[in-house]
Amino acid sequence: MPETDSNPPLVSMQGIHKAFPGVQALVNVDFDLQYGEIHALMGGNGAGKSTLIKVLTGVEHPDSGRIFLEGKEIHVRSPQHAQSLGISTVYQEINLCPNLSVAENILIGREPLRLGSIDWKKLNAQAREILDRVLGMTIDVSRTLDSYSVAIQQMVAIVRALEIQGAKVLILDEPTSSLSTRETEQLFEVMRRLKGEGVGIIFITHFITQHI
Repeated sequence: MPETDSNPPLVSMQGIHKAFPGVQALVNVDFDLQYGEIHALMGGNGAGKSTLIKVLTGVEHPDSGRIFLEGKEIHVRSPQHAQSLGISTVYQEINLCPNLSVAENILIGREPLRLGSIDWKKLNAQAREILDRVLGMTIDVSRTLDSYSVAIQQMVAIVRALEIQGAKVLILDEPTSSLSTRETEQLFEVMRRLKGEGVGIIFITHFITQHI
């Protein structure tokens, strides 16, 4: 990608090849994600969508091909490196601490302190402010995460990815597979809000989904 391009995609994957023993998973794959775009990756098992995302997030390394983020070539070494670059994934299995409060999950590792201990009042106030600002959501952040539905847990994971990890690219892995119709629409509303703020979203699914 020429550095003179004034409007490069948020993410551009070019000519990606990836093979495993006996399987050619990706062959010359090109993929672009724009700012403020919701881009669905649909297909059954073995279609290659998970492998493509693993390449983007540093779980796997491509045999050949190039990856650009905001017009600059990147070489993603690991999922932690991907997060530092602003690429975060919210998995179907929520990777948070269910026995901790919503506020603790959002601000874990960044808890406000007072006299050497966690300032719980400030912690909860900050978490409420973040939820309202990022997602327009109001819930009791002092309750444990596992007391909420899977949909709310996903929202908390999204907030953490965006606010704490500074995600520019948000990857949602089969997010609607265990949600009700109402919860799915709630997730779509959050996605539309994030789209309007310029976040690029990759939506991995087996299903054709409408009304995003």
